[in-house]
Amino acid sequence: MSQPVTIHLRAETKPLEHRAALTPTTTKQLLDAGFKVYVEESSQSIFQTKEYEEVGATIVPEGSWKSAPADRIILGLKELPEETFPLIHEHVQFAHCYKDQGGWKDVLSRFPAGKGTLYDLEFLENDQGRRVAAFGYYAGFAGAAIGVLDWAFKQTHSDNENLPGVQPYPNEDALISDVKKQLDLALAKNGGAYPTTLVIGALGRCGSGAIDFFKKVGIPEANIAKWDMAETAKGGPFQEIVQSDIFVNCIYLSQPIPPFIDFSSLNVEDRRLRTIVDVSADTTNPHNPIPVYTIATVFNDPTVPVETTKGPKLSVCSIDHLPSLLPREASEFFSRDLMPSLLELPNRHTAPVWVRAKQLFDKHVARL
Repeated sequence: MSQPVTIHLRAETKPLEHRAALTPTTTKQLLDAGFKVYVEESSQSIFQTKEYEEVGATIVPEGSWKSAPADRIILGLKELPEETFPLIHEHVQFAHCYKDQGGWKDVLSRFPAGKGTLYDLEFLENDQGRRVAAFGYYAGFAGAAIGVLDWAFKQTHSDNENLPGVQPYPNEDALISDVKKQLDLALAKNGGAYPTTLVIGALGRCGSGAIDFFKKVGIPEANIAKWDMAETAKGGPFQEIVQSDIFVNCIYLSQPIPPFIDFSSLNVEDRRLRTIVDVSADTTNPHNPIPVYTIATVFNDPTVPVETTKGPKLSVCSIDHLPSLLPREASEFFSRDLMPSLLELPNRHTAPVWVRAKQLFDKHVARL
């Protein structure tokens, strides 16, 4: 390496966030490559402290990144807690502040205030403009799971009840088994009619995850509509969504587009739609293509009702860290894809992935 690099893996603080940006497996890869790796104790992570310790990481207290030496690179996943002190480190994380999200200026301004830097994981891209690592597949997979759970719950419970909270699963098989059990109860109640589903963004990682889940839980191929840019090119709202039982939005919103649905299209007597899963979760984005809800949901309260005047009860799931439903597998998948870029951190001032991320940071800081 051109110079030693120290990575400090901070503990996640977002409620029910059990993933980690580094796993014990990828931590060992960094250590073997000459990096120094500090790992914070975590009360939430799916990975136990001893797993990191066994591969040679140095274990430090939760939250100790705040007072760590300035030359450490702080690595995490979800956004930092809403505090105001200036940030002095280089941070690698999802910050959700480059698309005019609510409060983006408050989030971003902490970095220049402390002469720190943000390398946003959402915008680490290769030379072809594709993200080097993403949780998209497991976001779609988990989102589809909650979509089926919500639809099934509505078949067996009154409209006065909402889908109860969900907990992370140890593996895919456990998740599929649990959802299939609930689906079978619903099918027994409604005469065996499987839900019809529509996925927008079907050609991407997220969409493929949603489609795979639907198939694995037993929903027939004929009941899975797969839409992407070609099908949405004419602009919404789309009646096909309204006539599906479950709608999963998996698009990456990069520019304003006509809404996929709106209150006018939903308030019809013959609406079938019961469940919307907004995997993209652009809740506060002014161009959100699903402008029928304003509340981001969480695992212990996964859905929010949409206030319609006609048709059956409709709910939205808009959890912005859906892959944490399968935290171990999702973390391994993401961290493995991120590893080649992490290994380039010693040369981050010249390595294209990191140079582009720094230029994007500078561009948005200039907007403050």
